[in-house]
Amino acid sequence: MVALARKTLVHEWRRFLPAILAVGFAGLLQLLQAALVLGIFGSASVYITGSAADLWIGYPGTQSVNLGRAIDPNVEARVLMDPAVAKVEPFIWLDADWRGHADTGGESVFVSGIDPQSAGLMFAHALPPALRARLEEPDAVIVDRADIDKLGVAIGGTAAINGHTVRVVGVSSGLRALGGVNVVSSLATARELDTDPADGGRPTYWVASLRDPAQAGAVAARLRGDGAFGPYEVWTAQGFARRSVLYWMLDTGAGAGVLFLAGIVFLVGAVITSQTLVAAVAGSVREYATLNALGVGVGALRWVVLEQAFWVGALGLLGATVLGAVLLALARGQDVPVVLDIPVTLACVVLAMGLAGVSGLAAIRSLRRADPASLLR
Repeated sequence: MVALARKTLVHEWRRFLPAILAVGFAGLLQLLQAALVLGIFGSASVYITGSAADLWIGYPGTQSVNLGRAIDPNVEARVLMDPAVAKVEPFIWLDADWRGHADTGGESVFVSGIDPQSAGLMFAHALPPALRARLEEPDAVIVDRADIDKLGVAIGGTAAINGHTVRVVGVSSGLRALGGVNVVSSLATARELDTDPADGGRPTYWVASLRDPAQAGAVAARLRGDGAFGPYEVWTAQGFARRSVLYWMLDTGAGAGVLFLAGIVFLVGAVITSQTLVAAVAGSVREYATLNALGVGVGALRWVVLEQAFWVGALGLLGATVLGAVLLALARGQDVPVVLDIPVTLACVVLAMGLAGVSGLAAIRSLRRADPASLLR
């Protein structure tokens, strides 16, 4: 029966081609949508994923990196007291206003004050040592290459952040932010740009590297909640990144819209695919009736239809994978934030095959007309 399903697909490929295309495009849409969701919402944690820190120390209850508040500098001493900690450095995060010289108006920017030394933890994965060394210059900043046109400035040009003149000394990739533009500076420059007197130049976060990164969870639990050093909370880098992404996906309401759209894509794909499969089975009803007359049971014929649905899904996914890889490569070349990992890819494959399976079950209903008596009409 499996061979019959394959041979039917080969000889009657024109009948099944619309179903293959429907599954393929539905799978492609789900794949691209997942990549965009992970890329866009994942940019909320670019400060964490682009850095080499194992622990993040910030104000208690912080839901996302961009919601941090200044904490007591004495927390550094508490972290350094733990023998598992190898290095601690401050990180300043500011919400600021950018004014360029071009006719671009104002832009909301997020200033990240980091240690510009080559061994610095912040943005260790996003900024090469030679580029971050340029931040040693007074009032020097670095932006993402995809944002430089939006900011209305070129490399070597100047602009104003919170009324303070800065100079763009370089561009990098992988710094794009969610809801604004990331601007990286040294800690000294960030303190000059901070217009909030309540902060007093205090860090927004302390980040730490460990001698054994595998012990991050245990060290974080050990460091939490020492009231003698002021209010603070300790997260592992992985946990804080997940916390930031989930905040933007779920608590801001944006994720609900994305999930609704994914459901619509699945529903439309299921309807179109099921109808094309039903039409394909209905077009072969006399052949199925002949097989039934020759002694092939209805149950076996149902398995033929399900096998056809499986191959329709597999062929559709094959085309979607090839086209999806091309589109994702094109998107990355244009600095579109797209990220795709193995678990999400497998989830898209399961959904697409589930769509084909549901369509196959709907097509089975057409076998009710595969009665040998119909051959006498």
